[in-house]
Amino acid sequence: MAITKQSFGKSTDGTEVFLYEITNTSGATMKVTDFGAILVSLMVPDENHKLRDVVLGYDTVEGYYENPPHFGSPIGRNGNRIGNASFTIDGVTYQLEKNDNGKNNLHSGPNFYRTRVWDVVEIDAEKNSITFSIKSPHLDQGFPGNFTAFVSYTLTEKNELVLDYKGTADKDTIVNMTNHSYFNLAGHDAGAESVMNHLVQIHAEEYTPTDKLLIPTGEIAPVAGTPMDFTTPKKIGQDVDADFEQLIMAGGYDHNYALTHKKGEMREAAVVWCEESGIQMKVYTDLPGMQFYIGNFIEQENGKAGCVYGKRSGFCMETQYYPNACNEEKFESSLLKAGEEYHTTTVYAFSTK
Repeated sequence: MAITKQSFGKSTDGTEVFLYEITNTSGATMKVTDFGAILVSLMVPDENHKLRDVVLGYDTVEGYYENPPHFGSPIGRNGNRIGNASFTIDGVTYQLEKNDNGKNNLHSGPNFYRTRVWDVVEIDAEKNSITFSIKSPHLDQGFPGNFTAFVSYTLTEKNELVLDYKGTADKDTIVNMTNHSYFNLAGHDAGAESVMNHLVQIHAEEYTPTDKLLIPTGEIAPVAGTPMDFTTPKKIGQDVDADFEQLIMAGGYDHNYALTHKKGEMREAAVVWCEESGIQMKVYTDLPGMQFYIGNFIEQENGKAGCVYGKRSGFCMETQYYPNACNEEKFESSLLKAGEEYHTTTVYAFSTK
């Protein structure tokens, strides 16, 4: 096991930033940077024991300055969309930036956590783990309360990537953190055709339909009998272009799957398998939802090793409270009470079959 540190250039404000490389005894390797606490690379063995980088990203920190697809990024305070870019706590309405279709808020932008330098608060060589922290002041991004967040990345000896999120605030606020890594189990440079051939199973019999601006309607609908059904394994591309309103409005899969209705114990949420590489990924979470997104909006991004990423070059499985949970009474709330701890864990477990 080894952890190394090297310069990764400078942030947008001139602060020196670093790249941390963590390797387990089987040779699997992850690279993360304190610029945005971003996952830059994840090398895992395929069925022939060859290492493949299975996450999309950039070679240099400059690539992450803009990063329209949010490659590798932890998202906070709130991942996904908030309708009308506002919410109300104790009779006080808080207004966020309308950075999505001129009406809603997406990923708490435009002042994203991924564009800031995070503090490295712990490096644990025994656990192959690194923990980043960020302090978000009162009304940062429009959210109430001084919020301190922690994100740790751990690469286990079983080739599991464990993401652990913690946080506290001094006022009631909204917190719904996630990670926006895009995966391609054939390799980051394998392209959209490869992604469409991945077999996916999502352990959810329901999902949350959206309106035309991709804000959930409040309904929790069955997937049975629709192209949204992944309860048994099928290729991503099998039904993606079906004549189905939800897919047409989103340009493909970009939907929250209702794994449960309440946050609870860790459970398997999804399984993805790539026949070409033999790599399998299982997703575990304690959160009630998971956004399955297939990169419908990626537009010619110059990525790692000279690769150009296009539409559907990678898929995301973003664990979460349901989108717009802060405004929808039917969904479990994403409200964090003052002084209480926000804590959630997501595991991406890699193997071959």
